[in-house]
Amino acid sequence: MSEVAAVLEWPEAEAVRSDFDRIRTVAARMGIDYDTWQQGLLWILFSRGSDGRYCCGQGGLTVSSCRQIGKTFTLGTAFFVKCMLSPGLKVIWTAHHTRTSDETFTDMCSLAQMPAVARHIDHIRRANGQQEIVFANNSRIMFGARENGFGRGLHGADVEVFDESQILTDRALSNMIPVMNTAPDPLAVFLGNPPKPGDPSDVFAAKRRQALDGGARGMAYVELAAPRDCDSDDREAWAVANPSYPSRTPESAIERMRQLLPEDDFRREALGIWDETHVSHAIDPDAWARAVAQGKPEGGVPSLGIDMPPSRDFVNVGCCWRAGDTAHIQLVQRIPATRAGEAVDWVAERWPRLASVVIDAQSPAMSLVPDLTERHVRVTVTGVRDIARACGRVTDMLAAGTLTHRPDTDQPQLAVAAAGATRRPVGQAGAWAWNRGTTDTDISPLVACTLAVHGAWNSKRNPARRQKVRVGR
Repeated sequence: MSEVAAVLEWPEAEAVRSDFDRIRTVAARMGIDYDTWQQGLLWILFSRGSDGRYCCGQGGLTVSSCRQIGKTFTLGTAFFVKCMLSPGLKVIWTAHHTRTSDETFTDMCSLAQMPAVARHIDHIRRANGQQEIVFANNSRIMFGARENGFGRGLHGADVEVFDESQILTDRALSNMIPVMNTAPDPLAVFLGNPPKPGDPSDVFAAKRRQALDGGARGMAYVELAAPRDCDSDDREAWAVANPSYPSRTPESAIERMRQLLPEDDFRREALGIWDETHVSHAIDPDAWARAVAQGKPEGGVPSLGIDMPPSRDFVNVGCCWRAGDTAHIQLVQRIPATRAGEAVDWVAERWPRLASVVIDAQSPAMSLVPDLTERHVRVTVTGVRDIARACGRVTDMLAAGTLTHRPDTDQPQLAVAAAGATRRPVGQAGAWAWNRGTTDTDISPLVACTLAVHGAWNSKRNPARRQKVRVGR
């Protein structure tokens, strides 16, 4: 494995044996022949220390690679055989997308129907949401898609495989990991490709950072990738990234991706190369921590931003007090959407003293515009470019130390949003905005404050200025 992996971290010194030796023998009888790299990967996964427990039982095995390499076949067949050999073993296999989960289930069913295997199978359940293969020895493999909520409410598992881990949120993980709490010898596996910008990949990226930082104790991390500076058309780079090329993965499959995918996508999907600029957080946690202040600046002029999450659960009102080149942001209202009229009243009451009230054109909060207009509040509606510029301004000001916020303990919803927000690309010029791609983290408090920042820097309204009234003679 060390000869083909770009990154390999695992507690090698602790390994004294591996369950894979027996798995390989049984798999060979079924006609399954593993390549050298697959043998190395599975030996690591099933390796045990002198205490008899899995060497990577604490943090699991993480595999980052390009597509069409055979990860599902490698791990799927190994756990299939493991179930045959281990009475009562319970494996949960999840993917983010239903289609991926269904394809894996279909492939496993093909194994179950092999003549040499059929006697080991008790039955196969094919109902949507309840797909599973039950073995005669009471072992089972259950399949489901996380996008459909699969995993919640399950009781007890020995193994959990998280396919498509580049789309795995902390919330989804926290729903499922406790399922293994009572397992005597649990094992977790994370399979994925380098994430795209905007993917909710905090879990996957954190595993990679831990491995690169040398903190891989109790876990294993394998990254199969071409060199970062390689030529995308270099066939040798294709072979480095994909050890199954060209014997199992034909050249035509990679050529098809080369023709159809943009350059950045090809390097992620076909060469396994992580984006050099990829970060798990849009806001630098250190910069956010340094920006704590107890209150707004003296003489600041307030602007408000209003946003709602896609679930439409809450109305969030963010405020930005601008004083010269500095500003202070704060989540000043968070009201259940069932009482949205209270938010309208609250904003309308303060409108005479505000520089602006801003709502994004794509926000569910646009439903409040008619009521605000009826109350004589002039709402500024932003477009895609506006929100991108505002997001960039927020991060630039945080880095420069010219933007502050109240302590996280005073407004935990804003703190959670700032910690969980990622970036999504906007247009083709490198602009970006806060990512709303997952409902697991509610970023609407941050969006509301960001809209307020936009209003503070773009509104020409001065609430302190007295209007002159001309009286005719």
